[in-house]
Amino acid sequence: MMSTISEKSQGLQGKITVAGDKSVSHRALILGALASGTTEISGLLTADDVMNTAKAVQAFGARVVFDADGRCFVTGVETLSEPDAVLDMGNAGTATRLLAGLVATRPMTCFFTGDPSLRSRPMKRIAEPLSLFGATLTTREGGRLPMCVHGAENPLPVKYRLPVASAQVKSAVLLAGLNVEGETIVEEPVLSRDHTERMLKAFGANVRFEALAGGGRKIILKGKAKLTAQKVVVPADISSAAFPIVAALIVPNSRLIIENVGVNPLRTGILTALKQMGADVALQNERVVSGEPIADVAVRSCVLKGARIDASLVPSMIDEYPVLAIACAFAHGQSRLCGLAELKVKESDRFQGILDGLKANGVNAFAQGDDIIVDGCGGAVAGGGVIETRLDHRMAMAFAVMGMAAQKAVTLDDTAAISTSFPDFIGLMNKIGAKIS
Repeated sequence: MMSTISEKSQGLQGKITVAGDKSVSHRALILGALASGTTEISGLLTADDVMNTAKAVQAFGARVVFDADGRCFVTGVETLSEPDAVLDMGNAGTATRLLAGLVATRPMTCFFTGDPSLRSRPMKRIAEPLSLFGATLTTREGGRLPMCVHGAENPLPVKYRLPVASAQVKSAVLLAGLNVEGETIVEEPVLSRDHTERMLKAFGANVRFEALAGGGRKIILKGKAKLTAQKVVVPADISSAAFPIVAALIVPNSRLIIENVGVNPLRTGILTALKQMGADVALQNERVVSGEPIADVAVRSCVLKGARIDASLVPSMIDEYPVLAIACAFAHGQSRLCGLAELKVKESDRFQGILDGLKANGVNAFAQGDDIIVDGCGGAVAGGGVIETRLDHRMAMAFAVMGMAAQKAVTLDDTAAISTSFPDFIGLMNKIGAKIS
C-alpha cells in the first residue's frame, strides 16, 4: 500500500472526457445478456466494478467480447445458466443487488461474495422484496455477503412499495419481474435514478408509469417480454465528472469543459446543490443519446457560499456528497447537508469519513442527527491531513480534490480503490494541472 499526495494547483485548464457512466454500464451488460442477438455497447466503463459484472454475465452463459476500438459486444442467451462457481463481485454493490434480482425468479442457486468493503455492506434491503417472489436469500449476520440466492421455481408477480428511495432495490425487483407471468409493480414515493426503466423500454420490455400523489410514481412491468439486442452509447458518468467540476470551482484560475456527461434529471442533484452555492456551472450542447440526456459541462473557478442542501436531493446525488463536502469546506459561510443516513452504509461509512477527513485538514465539521454541518473556510482550507480512504474510491478522489486547493498537501493512505470507478482519474487530473503523485 503506497500513499498518494495531492498538492496545491495553480489552475486547471482544458477540455476532458471522464469515465463512462457506471450505472448505465452495469445495466447495459445485464440486459444485453438477456436479449436476443448481440448488443453493441460504446463507451462502456472498463473499471473494476463493471468488469466484474462482465465476468458475472459470462458465468450466466452470455458472451462478452471487446474490439480494438474498445466497443463491447454482448451476445445474450435465451435461458441463463447456473454459475458453476461463486461470483466474486469485487466492490460492485450495484451489480450484486441487480444480479440477485435476476436470479430470484429463475430455478437456480447462485452464490455472491466480494472484497472486504462489499462484504461489509447490507443486503437486507433486497432480501424482503425478492423473497416476495418466492426466492430465498441467505446471508451472514447483519445481512452481509457472502450471500446465497435460491431462485423461485414458480415465481409470483409482486407489488412492492419502496420504503426509501433506492434505484438498486427498484432495479432488483424489476429484473426479477422480467421472468414472471403477469405484472410486477414498484411504487417509489420519492423518485430515484431511472436508468433501468429507460433501458428496459429501449430493449423492448413493456414498462409503463403512473403518477403517485406527492410526486412519486408507480412502475408497471409486464413480465415474460422478449428483449432485443440494441446499440447502447454510455455517457460520461456525472458521479465521476463531479470531481473535476468541484476541483475547477475551488482551484483559482480554472476553466474546464467536461464533454458528453450524462445529465439525467434524476442524477443531477450535484449540479443543483453547487448552483445553490453560487457555482459557475453551465450545460452546453444538450442532446439525447440512447435515451439518456447528455451535455457538455462548462465550469469556472468562483467564490462559493454556504448553503442548506435539502434531503430531497439525496436520491439524485448520493455518491457525490464526499466531494460536495469539499466544496462546502472552501465556501464562505456554513453549509448543512441534510438527511445523509444512507452514507453510513456505502463502500465505507462515508458519513463519519467526511467528518474525520475535514477535521484532519483544519475544517470545522460536525453532525446533528443525520445532517453534516460544515463551517466553510472562505477558500483558505489549511490541509496537511492524512486521509484513511478505507477502500472507498469516492472518498479517495474527494480528498485528492481538496489537496488541489488546500494550503498544505493532503495525503491519501491508499488510492487503489479508485480503479473501481475512475481508473485514469489521477493521470487525467494531472494533465489539466493537478499535482498528484
